[in-house]
Amino acid sequence: MAIPFIDLQRQYRYLEPQIKLRINRVLEHGQYIMGPEVEELEETLRQYVGAKHCITVASGTEALLISLMALRIKPGDEIITTPFSFAATAEVIVRLGAKPVFVDIEADTCNINASLIAEKITNKTRAIIPVSLYGQPADMDEVNAVASKNGNIPVVEDAAQSFGATYRGKKSCNLSLIGCTSFFPSKPLGCYGDGGAIFTSDDELALAMREIRVHGQSHRYVHTRVGVGGRMDTIQCAILLAKFGRFEWEVEQRIAIGKRYNDLFDLVERARVRQRDDRTSIFAQYTVMTKERAKTQQRLADIGIPTAVHYPKPLNRQAAFEGICCPECTPLAIEVAGSVLSLPMSPDLSRSQQDQIVAALED
Repeated sequence: MAIPFIDLQRQYRYLEPQIKLRINRVLEHGQYIMGPEVEELEETLRQYVGAKHCITVASGTEALLISLMALRIKPGDEIITTPFSFAATAEVIVRLGAKPVFVDIEADTCNINASLIAEKITNKTRAIIPVSLYGQPADMDEVNAVASKNGNIPVVEDAAQSFGATYRGKKSCNLSLIGCTSFFPSKPLGCYGDGGAIFTSDDELALAMREIRVHGQSHRYVHTRVGVGGRMDTIQCAILLAKFGRFEWEVEQRIAIGKRYNDLFDLVERARVRQRDDRTSIFAQYTVMTKERAKTQQRLADIGIPTAVHYPKPLNRQAAFEGICCPECTPLAIEVAGSVLSLPMSPDLSRSQQDQIVAALED
């Protein structure tokens, strides 16, 4: 029997009564946009993360975009980030007319190398966006320290993959001025469509973000700034509220499964993404390295084991960003992109399935 890459069906079977109850409540009250579940979810997530404010939005991409808009990013500004991420990280920068400035990654964690950020700062630098890749936060203390030493540059954590992870005792999304996450279905906490959230403890930024997500309105038909249609649907909020009751258990399971993968692969000296001792990964993906990726993927697919590549080409080598930045200035990102391979990972992955995956990969 094929092993699912992410077992959302099994999760749904466990939570079916709660999810249906939550959805039916929305259908009954009929407030599909900005219904009571939106505020309830925001308070639930705010308390979990520990930030002063949570603003739900239409997607993780909108979370990043609205955050940069609240920071008043404009054409000609420079935003420092990593090339080893999903396109949305740099896409929102370019959409505002700003320029992404890419910093190479750490070879072991695949996160941005914080020690290389300072040399990329110029008088045009307006923000830094570290990505908490594969569910593990970047070295946020060092990122924040560099930002502070260079004029208090705003730091926006792209935590699309790391909701539930921790860094030195603090939750991801509450590690810098702004934290953004995604509730895409495959994320550690996922809804059944698109969704996202922004976290901050800055009152002025929170007010700006709330207005920007509803077309810049402070009140109905009173537009104080240019905004977007960035609200999260009430039904998606209801689904997340139903799922949240199981989330802490899922966090524990993901961590345990990820650590067991580590132990099994370390026994056979398999190259893999490494985790640092001062942070806890949520293992949004479990990623190893292989020199013969295409052949390995095909052989695993033949026996019912799906895989994925996050990500096959750094952003500074993508056609969408051609001419904006140096395609050769991040050699480690280029090298790693050619070998990473993500394996099935979900809180409901059984030990026997995990043993089968590891044995098949090493066969």
